[in-house]
Amino acid sequence: MNVDIYGYFAAILTTAAFLPQLIKTIKTKKADDVSLITLIMFITGVMSWIIYGYKISSTPILIANLITLILNLSILISKIYFSKTQSD
Repeated sequence: MNVDIYGYFAAILTTAAFLPQLIKTIKTKKADDVSLITLIMFITGVMSWIIYGYKISSTPILIANLITLILNLSILISKIYFSKTQSD
């Protein structure tokens, strides 16, 4: 059995875990309950995983973390945007 199947399975689950938060943030146009510091720390960690995945040529790590980066950057951008529109 190819060991990468575990990597792809983990990638799907951990990446998909952010979809409900992104959907909720977009629907409610609020992200007050999402910690800015946590998002920034997590995004920094994901970027480190991307570098690591690239250096070891791991496709599951690269794909999962690139998608996770996009989802979390979307949450961060939404949080910043919606906090500005609510304060106006």
